[in-house]
Amino acid sequence: MSYKTILADEAATQALGKSLAPCLLPGLSIHLHGDLGAGKTALTRAILHAAGHQGHVKSPTYTLVEPYQISIKQRAVTLLHFDLYRMLSPEEFLEAGFREEFNDNNICIVEWSEKAAGILPPPDLHIFLSIAGHGRKVELQALSDKGNECLALLRFAPNL
Repeated sequence: MSYKTILADEAATQALGKSLAPCLLPGLSIHLHGDLGAGKTALTRAILHAAGHQGHVKSPTYTLVEPYQISIKQRAVTLLHFDLYRMLSPEEFLEAGFREEFNDNNICIVEWSEKAAGILPPPDLHIFLSIAGHGRKVELQALSDKGNECLALLRFAPNL
């Protein structure tokens, strides 16, 4: 299953994040793809705020991962936001012990997943973002039953 649309501006990116938050499932793994400035962190920030996180959401570019406690259907869940941009090799992912975080209890959102190619567990959902004029093109691709369930729950109608 897949879904494509145009996000006309930052508000549309935030609206997509708000629409994705109720679709999250424990154990879900999402890989975000796009060039620098494509909106990966902005989308993650919108998802986190819509899922109930009240504080600041920073890009984990230097820390590689930032954990957040959220609630999914009255269940406390850890959402881990990974940014692998600064990793020099896929082995760094293993050395940091990150692989263990991909389990049935956590939700993992990964930016720059190609930096851990061959080592990173496969995603349930790919989200591709690309700059298109003043807005963004976005494509969501489900790769598993969990990914399909997430997309089936998505209710998003951008204002074009």
